[in-house]
Amino acid sequence: MLDRIITFLRDEAVLCIAFLCACISLVLVGADPGAATAGGGAAVAAGGAAGFMAALQNAPSYIDWRVIVLLFCLMASVAGLRESGVMARIAQALVAGERSCRLVCFALVMLPFFASMLVTNDVALLTFVPIAVLALEAAGWRRRLVRVIVLQAIAANLGGMVTPVGNPQNLFIFTTYELTAADFFMALAPFGALAFALLAGACVAFGSGRAQVMLKLDERSIDMRRFALHLALFCLSVLSVLRIVPYEALLAVVAAALFVFDRRIFAKVDYALLATFVCFFVFSGNLAHMPAVKDFLGGLMHSHPMLTSLVASQVISNVPASVLLAGFTHNWHSLLIGVDLGGLGTPIASLASLIAFKLYMHTRGASAAVFMREFAVANVVVLALMVGLYALLFVV
Repeated sequence: MLDRIITFLRDEAVLCIAFLCACISLVLVGADPGAATAGGGAAVAAGGAAGFMAALQNAPSYIDWRVIVLLFCLMASVAGLRESGVMARIAQALVAGERSCRLVCFALVMLPFFASMLVTNDVALLTFVPIAVLALEAAGWRRRLVRVIVLQAIAANLGGMVTPVGNPQNLFIFTTYELTAADFFMALAPFGALAFALLAGACVAFGSGRAQVMLKLDERSIDMRRFALHLALFCLSVLSVLRIVPYEALLAVVAAALFVFDRRIFAKVDYALLATFVCFFVFSGNLAHMPAVKDFLGGLMHSHPMLTSLVASQVISNVPASVLLAGFTHNWHSLLIGVDLGGLGTPIASLASLIAFKLYMHTRGASAAVFMREFAVANVVVLALMVGLYALLFVV
């Protein structure tokens, strides 16, 4: 029992921190006579248990249920696409055969870069990091594995930032600020272009040695009916993100389709991420009703919105940072760029980076020190160049 608890705390550290923050904020708001809630400040002013209960009753009003529903539907449909085996087959077509090292590494890095734009950065890494392990070991290029996985993590984070569905913080910001697809794309397209150029340049350094790359994937792993079902659900989810289909109707269709045709996908949804969003919605909503905290964070987001978002992402990860800071600024542009670039830097800045690290550590002869050294150098260089581009475009 204790082992299970320790494992959960380790694997879901962000969720545990989010839950703790939500609980503490409820206590603080309930005890703060100056805090006014959506239901009125009289009960809170009384303090004690009555104040806590009033804060607890108001907590659901802080949750953006549209974001939660869209995340659930997107995660379910993307999980189905991954389980269909089609993405793995695409990777095999690009990588398998007699190939040069440079071409194989380029394909392995660019697969998560482009896939993350549609299926999120997490799923892109869960799909393509294992394929990178198989391909490089089969070709005898295992010494290049660490660098390729690090570049895959960077590629997934930077590719995913280009579209509203590429990562959870993008979906949240796109929905919260009711952005148009054109505004969103124009804000991040320059960073996506620079990311592609940097990743392509890094792949050139892998050399031109050739080898036979073998990827043995079971033909039966491809399920075209499952692929067609979840592709349709994914397209419907994107239409809802673009505010064409009501999210209530989307939830009903997705839930019914999964229940009738593919119930196993319910178990593939990342409910911990949904719970993390709920906790941080409550946390940020409570902070917004605490005058001292509101003034402090509001001041930071007013004077240095991009830098504040980027630094906060290094400490609490970019998804919680976006939820926390959105309540203190109308400057969606700087917040969006800050949390997306904030996915670079420390290993905890993006959950996708932690996924890449965990997958690498399950490979033969893995070394945490080697990975972290390679990760630190690559992230610092790419982050510095990205911040430099931001300064050039928006500061100079």
